[in-house]
Amino acid sequence: MPPSPARYPRPAPPPPRSRPPVPLWPALVLAAAGLLFLLITWQVVAHGPLARADQRIDRDVVRPDQVSGLLADLGNIAVTVPVLVLALCWAAWRARRAGACRWWLPPVAAAGLTAALPALIVPLKELIARPGPPVMGPSTGFYPSGHTATAAIAYGAAALVLWPWLTTVRARRGLLALCAALNLAVAFGLVRHGYHWPLDVVGSWCLCAVLLCALRLVLGPLLGRGGRPRSRPA
Repeated sequence: MPPSPARYPRPAPPPPRSRPPVPLWPALVLAAAGLLFLLITWQVVAHGPLARADQRIDRDVVRPDQVSGLLADLGNIAVTVPVLVLALCWAAWRARRAGACRWWLPPVAAAGLTAALPALIVPLKELIARPGPPVMGPSTGFYPSGHTATAAIAYGAAALVLWPWLTTVRARRGLLALCAALNLAVAFGLVRHGYHWPLDVVGSWCLCAVLLCALRLVLGPLLGRGGRPRSRPA
């Protein structure tokens, strides 16, 4: 006689995989940076107290030299794009090798954000039409700083895609320190050489903080606990 089905109940289905909570800090930084960018832009357009103090500070710090010119060049496309491409290729290789879910999406999203940056920066420059420092002559279109934005997005996006694959605290701190040092060097070179007013740089940083935090929020659903990319289900 065959065994009764009641004696062998069906196993319970496995519980659904719970998604880790989305971190709150990208949204908070995005909101704060967005408000600060609007404030600085308003001061630049209205030539308010911040803009006037900006010009006084610039007269005291501008000392064009070879070192400041070289540091400003770290924000050129010829420098930032190769660095970003190497970082994206390495991160994509690691993710595919680890069997990450949609391993191609973080590099593609970071590259797309970098490629779309001029479409945002150039219209803002033309709309605001801020004159440059005296060293740059009578031309306009200096706010926000394009070199600052290129460096911030390229180096920042590279850090975002590399971060999940750095397994030690020392490596992650080193990555953050390197990214901050490169952006500070570009900012110092631009202001010191007289290429941009200080507010051009700070405003561009705020705008790029908004874009990078938005990128982090977009990539958030792909990351599991600890910030590591999710693996494909077996």
